[in-house]
Amino acid sequence: MRQLLVINPNTSDSVTALLQRHVQAAAGDQVRVMAITARFGAPYIADEASFAVAGHATLDAWAAHLNSGAPAPDAVLIGCFGDPGLMALRESCPVPVTGLAEAALAEAAQQGRFAIVTGGERWGPMLQRLAQALGYATALAGIHTVAPTGAQLAADPAAARQLLAQACRDAVQRFDVRVVILGGAGLAGMAAAVQADVPVPVIDSVVAGTRGVLGLQPPGAARQAPGFDVDWRGLSPDMTALCTGQRR
Repeated sequence: MRQLLVINPNTSDSVTALLQRHVQAAAGDQVRVMAITARFGAPYIADEASFAVAGHATLDAWAAHLNSGAPAPDAVLIGCFGDPGLMALRESCPVPVTGLAEAALAEAAQQGRFAIVTGGERWGPMLQRLAQALGYATALAGIHTVAPTGAQLAADPAAARQLLAQACRDAVQRFDVRVVILGGAGLAGMAAAVQADVPVPVIDSVVAGTRGVLGLQPPGAARQAPGFDVDWRGLSPDMTALCTGQRR
């Protein structure tokens, strides 16, 4: 049975539980999903500062998992629509790694021009920058954010469904797209809930992330420890072990 590790880069155990449930459902019974929560940081990533800390927290969670005695995964999924720490984790991880955003952007781009709908107004420029870095700036027609964060939306699913359905319709009309990504770990399951009210396909970033990571091939070369030639200071024992290439 394949082992899939999902790292929630925020400190909300409820988001981790949501990810566990929806990723497992999307992966099927031939995959064992393990979901873990960041040991420090913000309860929900909603701005540049919390995103920066979440990149460190993602690496720390991976380092802690390596030293926990838990089964080694066959792949790793970063459970945040923004993928904090993606490139650093990929550099040091011996198995395939992707994030909710990278996988959803790749899936949407196959269908043509697309838009993103997500919670949290500060995510707009952050996601635009990520799309540019990943090579999807041309296919991305626009980003429509709603004021509540993903955590706030997840706390009131009935109200969220109405708000997000309207936001998706607005994005289709405004940007003239063929598909919409509904992005955010806290919005897992919402795409299916709003699909009947939206005239184009709506991609659930959690489902896309699951499909994407399970379809990746193992890296072709051995990975290096991040910053292996740097004199690190002040890191946790787990991170120190990761960054020096030594398992505790």
